[in-house]
Amino acid sequence: MTPMQPASGILARAAEGVQKFICGLHGHDALLHFEQGRMSLQCTSCGYETPGWDVRAEPERTVVTAKPRLMQIPLVHRRAA
Repeated sequence: MTPMQPASGILARAAEGVQKFICGLHGHDALLHFEQGRMSLQCTSCGYETPGWDVRAEPERTVVTAKPRLMQIPLVHRRAA
């Protein structure tokens, strides 16, 4: 092992930290990233990856029955009375 190897590791980590800081300021360059049965967003600049989505699992189906909301606004002559 040469003395330059640890220094290059330190420099690589510092460069990675600077890149993540820049991404934090300007936002990530996210592209879709596909794996076996999984999809996520991955930054092309710093390597950040979102938790992603499992595309193999059957999605849960929930039925939502919302009651229609009706709002009646009184007419001008009714408000004055």
